[in-house]
Amino acid sequence: MPSTKNKLATDQVSYRTLLFFFLPLGLSASLVTISHVIINSTLARAPDPAIVIASYSVAMSIFALLERCAVILRQTCSTLVRDKSSYRLMRNATLYVLGAIFLISLVIAYSPLGTFIFSTLLGVSDDMLEPTIDAYRVLMFVTIFSGIRCLYQGVIIFNLKTKWLTIGMVFRLTFMALIAWIVLANDWVNHGYIGAYIFLAGMAVEALVSFLEGRFIVKKLPEKKQDHPIMSQSQIFRFYNPLMIASLIAVSLTPTINAVLGWSTKAEIAIASYAVALSIVHLLNSVTSYIHQIVINFYKQDKRAVFRFTLLVSFIPSVFLMLFAYTPIGIWIFQNIIGVSGELLDHSILALRFFILFTLCFPWIDFANGILMIRGQTKVMSFSQSGNVVAAVIALFILIFVFPSGGGSIGALAQSIGFLVELTILLFFLNATSKKPK
Repeated sequence: MPSTKNKLATDQVSYRTLLFFFLPLGLSASLVTISHVIINSTLARAPDPAIVIASYSVAMSIFALLERCAVILRQTCSTLVRDKSSYRLMRNATLYVLGAIFLISLVIAYSPLGTFIFSTLLGVSDDMLEPTIDAYRVLMFVTIFSGIRCLYQGVIIFNLKTKWLTIGMVFRLTFMALIAWIVLANDWVNHGYIGAYIFLAGMAVEALVSFLEGRFIVKKLPEKKQDHPIMSQSQIFRFYNPLMIASLIAVSLTPTINAVLGWSTKAEIAIASYAVALSIVHLLNSVTSYIHQIVINFYKQDKRAVFRFTLLVSFIPSVFLMLFAYTPIGIWIFQNIIGVSGELLDHSILALRFFILFTLCFPWIDFANGILMIRGQTKVMSFSQSGNVVAAVIALFILIFVFPSGGGSIGALAQSIGFLVELTILLFFLNATSKKPK
């Protein structure tokens, strides 16, 4: 009799269900990278592409920092919203968050503080300062649409309608490609804010698709689900705030690595090879970047199935990374698709090899974070992210001192060590809490 009970408990979720839930999420995450390809390839056709691309990229670095605060609304919503009552609380929290982000953006875009940030902290030259600020004045509106998109995507994901994330991304890319074609046909590519407008148009379309489907789902939710614990705004922010802090901590690492790589023997090669290798790693890891959503939606129902599914998909990024890093396929991709050659090619492939630990740890960090989210223990993520950054920075300084000619591989190894430390902290905490008496 006990064996029958256990069998029923572990057969509740099929791999087919998990796969059909997961595939649209992984595909939409991978498609995100194409939107940046569209923008960069458009800006590359400007009369002075170096200044145009640079001004857009610097503005994007500040945008990315603030957008992280909007993106984690997706995890918050998918975890906490189960009825119309909790949806209204989440919607109000979203308005507060986006309002705060927009006020900060206004200060950066239209006050001397913004000039100080771009010129002094980020080192933007005088001839690039105005184009950079102009690009940011457009990008700050992208954050608003991104937040709206993530709110309704949270509703969509929990209700297992993940195909709508892929549909929204397809509409976004199609519209961006159309705008880019119009811009190029009329020879309007002369400023970094052109890229920002293309990005804004695409994000607005994706937000509209998410809003329409999300609102349709919300109308079908019960007014108040029995035993659902979310009753106040403070509960939303107790979950959201640690996620925000953890995200901001994570964002700080890449600029730090770039700064330290500037001290290496060949700084330009080191920074460029690290950036090229990291772009490949982000593309590969994007496939598994939604594992936390599988945990949020199915872990309580069937722990064993979720664990085994994660085990199956967790090796996908590492297998492809080794294929790119150790076979002629990788060399062909770097030379013909990315466009690197010579010494930069050699250092990029070497850096990619040192990212193997990164890709092995990443899916399981996302898995552990998903468990923390369903337990409401998001504060732990701030500690694990801090451990990641501290370990990576320490490793970075040691490696740059011992092996100054290591190039981008220094950054890759340091970041991999940071991820290993983060995973260790998460596993230690989950193991310790699982042994506590209930």
